[in-house]
Amino acid sequence: MSLINVSNLTFAYDGSYDTIFENVSFQLDTDWKLGFTGRNGRGKTTLLQLLLGKYEYRGTISSQTSFEYFPFPIENKGNLTIEVIEEIHPDYVHWEMMRELSLLKVSDDVLYRPFSSLSSGEQTKVMLAALFLKENSFLLIDEPTNHLDMQAREVVSRYLRSKSGFILVSHDRAFLDHCANHILSINKTSVEVQKGNFSAWWENKVKQDHFEQAENEKLMKDIKHLSEASKRTSNWSHEVEKTKNGTLNSGSKVDKGYIGHKAAKMMKRSKSMEKRQASAIEEKSKLLQNIESSESLKITQLVFHKQRLAELDDVSVYYGEHQACSQISFTIEQGDRIALSGPNGSGKSSVMKLICGEELDYTGTFRKGSQLKISYVSQDTSHLQGNLKDYARSNDIDESLFKAILRKLDFSRLQFEKDMSSFSGGQKKKVLIARSLSERAHMHIWDEPLNFIDVISRMQIEELLLEHSPTLLFVEHDSEFCVNIATKVVEF
Repeated sequence: MSLINVSNLTFAYDGSYDTIFENVSFQLDTDWKLGFTGRNGRGKTTLLQLLLGKYEYRGTISSQTSFEYFPFPIENKGNLTIEVIEEIHPDYVHWEMMRELSLLKVSDDVLYRPFSSLSSGEQTKVMLAALFLKENSFLLIDEPTNHLDMQAREVVSRYLRSKSGFILVSHDRAFLDHCANHILSINKTSVEVQKGNFSAWWENKVKQDHFEQAENEKLMKDIKHLSEASKRTSNWSHEVEKTKNGTLNSGSKVDKGYIGHKAAKMMKRSKSMEKRQASAIEEKSKLLQNIESSESLKITQLVFHKQRLAELDDVSVYYGEHQACSQISFTIEQGDRIALSGPNGSGKSSVMKLICGEELDYTGTFRKGSQLKISYVSQDTSHLQGNLKDYARSNDIDESLFKAILRKLDFSRLQFEKDMSSFSGGQKKKVLIARSLSERAHMHIWDEPLNFIDVISRMQIEELLLEHSPTLLFVEHDSEFCVNIATKVVEF
């Protein structure tokens, strides 16, 4: 066991006005299974890069251990997998590598295949196996679940559960619950470490948010009461002060010393109330700093003239002689939220493309309502560039609704001025989802929409879908999202 101490860490990228970290301090144990969570763009990957010594910073990071980062940069993916392993870990022991691959359910033959020919899941498992063979290293594992199907996630989560000594960045709640025994969270104004898995951390966060909201409401009432009382007392002191130069009703002269003393006493009381009010306002400013903002939205979906929107009966899709999927049957009716489930490569995306109108070879019966308007979210975000205002205009969507959804998903107003090409992977996926929810469509088709999107935004997207109930066909490997959202599941 050794400790990683971070003290007064302050960092901003060169040329940027945005400070990523300011006087951040925390301590980690290298024996922990540490889950790392936080909104997109808050600095999770940046912190990992700082631990690796990639950037200059103010403050101190002290540790007696070395760090290894996942995913490892593979310079030549055309090399055999065994050569890639040697590049990652030149001193590895062969039988130990075979043991790790066996634990990850990877067959021996992958070692003698080009690394590029492996599936994304196989590549992830091979790199993890090689990295965990490095002794006396603390592993920084950055989003290993992206593009992994549910079966691969279960295998990798079991593997990580048997290990220790790592930071795991993941936005999959079930995955974090299975793997982590501590949570490192980047909040709006702080960085915190808590014992327990993600669910325990989230429960504590909700309790803290509720406590702060209740305290905030109480302080607001106190501030209002003190303000009104201070104003009344101040007015009274001025009225009393005015009587110093007058006479009493009996015609006797007033006691100016007594009245002056009484007015001063009232004014002192007024100042005391103002001071307490200022103190209460200062105390209030410490609250709600880490509560994630949320605003109500009105999203309208078009209503199709028929209840049934599309139907597939024994559909098989082909690319030349290759069969992408076999004998798929299901119907889509208004209000359905259908999850397509199955391993990568089983043809889910092909069926989505067919329904969207792409010309594909298929057998079986496929029917789709005429004039059906579909909003599609693809896995690819590489085409996003330019500003959000022009993007909204070019897609003929309500700019105010589009930006309101993005604000709900933690976009700052400053973000609206930036070029989309500079956005993080998660921020780009949020743009696609916000665009889709802003489009007037009969049905939404989303292909792995949550890749790179942070956990809190996933929950907020769930809230939007449950509140507005659009017709939705989707592929997503986040099991919690599927359980919470899907009204039907189609197994491939």
